[in-house]
Amino acid sequence: MCNSIRSKILSRIYGHGGGWVFSSHDFIGDFRRYEIDQTLSSLAKAGDIRRILRGIYDYPRNSEILKRPVAPDLSEVAAALARKFNWNILPEGNTALNLLGLSTQVPAKYIYFSSGPSRTYDIDGQTLELRKKSSRETAMRHPESMLVVHALKTLGETYATPELIARLKTRYSAAQWRKIKSDTTTVTGWIYDIIRGMADGEETT
Repeated sequence: MCNSIRSKILSRIYGHGGGWVFSSHDFIGDFRRYEIDQTLSSLAKAGDIRRILRGIYDYPRNSEILKRPVAPDLSEVAAALARKFNWNILPEGNTALNLLGLSTQVPAKYIYFSSGPSRTYDIDGQTLELRKKSSRETAMRHPESMLVVHALKTLGETYATPELIARLKTRYSAAQWRKIKSDTTTVTGWIYDIIRGMADGEETT
């Protein structure tokens, strides 16, 4: 294996920072498939990266307190699987609330609706479940739009308090909120009103 290829792939992995989850698919545009597979296998054996599932790896973050790698980020695992297999995915309600910081309750399992097959993965004591849905149900132009809409739908209009909405607003930049607004014009009225307010810079009341 060419050391320059190993160095380039490792440099790209390090560039994404600790916690990034990936597969050979994430490098296919710049290297040959056999070069990628050989390199990732070699890096895993050397301990530079961690093999999570067949064909799925991460660059683990280390816990300063425990002095060892922390468990893989299941949201990153789900995203890597979606990229690898070209699936559309959408976090289930409680998972969406947790990802957006609107719930402090850690889900017993991370559930995503997927345009791919239904599958369950046990990863380092955590459970990731993918539930098949039609592509139409999981498709929006921007993944942030799906996350926000599904979280608000799960929360419900009654519980979408000004405090929670203010917390949600900080999750994305003004430019991102404008993209989400343009992507969600057909969603339920009260949900779109909240999104529009954040995109237009209105204060929550």
